[in-house]
Amino acid sequence: TVPNDPCPTPMNDLYADLAALRRILDTGGLAAGLQFLNARVDYRCSAIYRLDKLTMQNVVTYDRTGAVSNALVAVPLTDSFCQHVIRDGSFVTHDSGQDPRLQGHPYQGVVVSYYGLPLMRTPDELFGTFCHFDYVERSVPDEEIAFLEKVARLLPAYL
Repeated sequence: TVPNDPCPTPMNDLYADLAALRRILDTGGLAAGLQFLNARVDYRCSAIYRLDKLTMQNVVTYDRTGAVSNALVAVPLTDSFCQHVIRDGSFVTHDSGQDPRLQGHPYQGVVVSYYGLPLMRTPDELFGTFCHFDYVERSVPDEEIAFLEKVARLLPAYL
């Protein structure tokens, strides 16, 4: 069962939380895993994207509002925030509308907040990205970042 109201995880619970995520992924699959991960942050959506040539293809998205949208199912790599994740090893923006790195980007101010990490099948083989995103300003708590970095190494085994 996914907790409805989790509190931030102390570092000493990081491995227990990873074990809990692994059990959820083993029994409920990626959708349940994303729901668990999303419940730990304020972001509306959590998603996994696969790089397919020059397009980011959505594998699974969890939207806490229950909304289903086809708008971000397939996004050209050059139009995605994922391009920054792939290039830089991670990418975060709390307010894309004010972020000078995104000047002229087609989703600047649309997807307002974003936190993404690469998903690697092997050290040399990129699968795609894991991300949290929202249409309003949000941020990932500092204590969650170390956990998500470990999550990004765990998720490829379930893809």
